Amino acid sequence: MSDDFDLLETNSQQKPEKVDVNWGKAIDQMKSKLAQEDDPESRQKILNATLDNVVDMAEKDRTTLLDAIKDLTDYQDEVGIMFEGFSALNAAEQKIIDDAVKRLERAKVELEDAKAKPDTWWNNLWGRKSKIKDAEQELQNAQKERDGADNKAKAMFQQRIETADVQTLLNELSFKSQAAIKRLKDRELEIKEVEESLKSAIVEASNNHTKALEKKKEVETQLEEQYALLKQARQALEEVADKQSTEYSEALEKVTTLEQKVEELEGLKNAYTTLAASKDSFVHKHNLTIKVLTSLRSNLQTHRAKLKSDTDERLKYYDGYVVALKARTDQEFAAILEHLGVKTDEHIGETLAAMHTASAKARQEMMDNIPVHEKVMQGIYGSYAEALKDIRSKDAEIQKNFADRYGIDMKEIFDEYYSADPNAPSGDGQPAGEPKPEANEDDLLG
Repeated sequence: MSDDFDLLETNSQQKPEKVDVNWGKAIDQMKSKLAQEDDPESRQKILNATLDNVVDMAEKDRTTLLDAIKDLTDYQDEVGIMFEGFSALNAAEQKIIDDAVKRLERAKVELEDAKAKPDTWWNNLWGRKSKIKDAEQELQNAQKERDGADNKAKAMFQQRIETADVQTLLNELSFKSQAAIKRLKDRELEIKEVEESLKSAIVEASNNHTKALEKKKEVETQLEEQYALLKQARQALEEVADKQSTEYSEALEKVTTLEQKVEELEGLKNAYTTLAASKDSFVHKHNLTIKVLTSLRSNLQTHRAKLKSDTDERLKYYDGYVVALKARTDQEFAAILEHLGVKTDEHIGETLAAMHTASAKARQEMMDNIPVHEKVMQGIYGSYAEALKDIRSKDAEIQKNFADRYGIDMKEIFDEYYSADPNAPSGDGQPAGEPKPEANEDDLLG
């Protein structure tokens, strides 16, 4: 089988970075939230699904992903995972951390350079001590900024994903999965390293156990010899009759010396016995620990292999989901355009129909208004004729009155007036160039 396909491969040459783990309630909280996602109405939702329902379901997916990523981000703080190594930061968020790291590194170099200058009166005259002090202060400020950079970037990250779309959240989840794969492998390497050290410890403990037993046996042999000598010394002490003699004192001193020797050997025997028992106990303890660690490492390998394989497949699965969401949006957009097109067609049709109806009605109104106009004109003409009739009647009365009073026939004058061309030039009947007769009081018509 190719090495590239070996999902369980663990390269023991790579030494993982050790991470201090602070186990809290994060795991239980996350499992509890995931358990709440069971929905007994899911079948009914599928059966009764519409595009609007899908929008709500997709929004719930986004909310669930958002909550999960928030929990993971909080969880990584509890277990001591570095934020920038476990979250997909954008350029602005990454820049905050990078700038803080660069400033800290620069401050360290500047402090080293300031301290590297010899402590001479000349260098001190030119501000060596003040430069060291300033460099130390800058290092403190840079370290403070670096310590807060993760939190600042994290705050920006959390604010960004609050309104992120599903695709961004899925990418973040995939990134965390990839980071988790690396973390699991690093943990496997750490466990394997501990396993190797425990194997060495077992060998060492076993050797010490053997040595302790050998030493114990040597002490027991010495004890037997000292017990025999002590028995003889006590017997000799009892045989001395004069308790005040030098011989008795010497015999008592010999007994005391042998008793001390026996006591020391008894202590050594107990010590070697305890040590042998302790080493034997640790052989079993180390052996048990190795079994547990091996089991954990095997489980980690299983999780890592599955997570690595599933993540690769899941990326394709997520791509399909995102494309499906986009297709649903496009479908809805097409439906909206179709709806708008139909409505526009309806509106234009209504307008055209209204135009035709209005035009026909205008034509009818125009036709209906012709008799009205004619009737109005008839009234005008009638009034005109009636006025002329009254005028002519009045003229007749005037003519008759003139004829009766003055003997003048006015008919010809009025007839000439009515028959005169109104456009003819006014010349009063006088030839051109002839002066008009002067008017007098009798010539009233001149």
